[in-house]
Amino acid sequence: MFKRILLKLSGEALQGSLGFGIDPKVMKSMALEIKEITEMDIQVALVIGGGNIFRGLAASTEGMDRSSADYMGMLATILNSLALQDALEQIDIPTRVQSAIAMAELCEPYIRRKAIRHLEKGRVVIFSGGTGNPYFTTDTAAALRAMEIHADAIFKATKVDGVYDADPLKNPKAKMFTQLSYRDVLNQDLKVMDSTAISLCKDNQMPIYVFNMTEPGNVKRILSGDKIGTVVRE
Repeated sequence: MFKRILLKLSGEALQGSLGFGIDPKVMKSMALEIKEITEMDIQVALVIGGGNIFRGLAASTEGMDRSSADYMGMLATILNSLALQDALEQIDIPTRVQSAIAMAELCEPYIRRKAIRHLEKGRVVIFSGGTGNPYFTTDTAAALRAMEIHADAIFKATKVDGVYDADPLKNPKAKMFTQLSYRDVLNQDLKVMDSTAISLCKDNQMPIYVFNMTEPGNVKRILSGDKIGTVVRE
């Protein structure tokens, strides 16, 4: 069913119990989860946020220029991407980091055809630097890259079991959806991905699987056909 997927990870997840930065234990756990997917002969691309280091939107609400804040957020995603690359290569997973912002000494520039070639050769490709433009989130970057590499689906990792009608961490009566349409997500303003990313997925019929990354093996179970989390599709 799946030949190539794009996995969207949140930067906040990397901080673990530290509250800031990168927890090596969490990074190692993520790397092992990704290894399990590659062992199923599925090509894996990744987009990771930078919220564990810097959140551009939060800084802009405090008075910082939005463009400057967003560029700083993009740099945070590059730090996370390099850390994840190291964790993957320590367990013998060949990995390439491609950045939307030119940084030749650290990583490759983003080149669509080159990224697809890496995937075809069995390498994990990490897309960093967002879209390279301010005012766009890493969710939108994930949706855009998924279209460009012709991924079969986006897998959106979260800290809860799926998409709820309210925050399940604050409201114990929150109801979880097993399936949603893109229009449902937009009309109900459900916090799956930002509206730009959802609209992009809707226009290009890109399924989104939302699942709990803190439970080991969830991605593998979804890829094997188990009904876990929430799926957003027409």
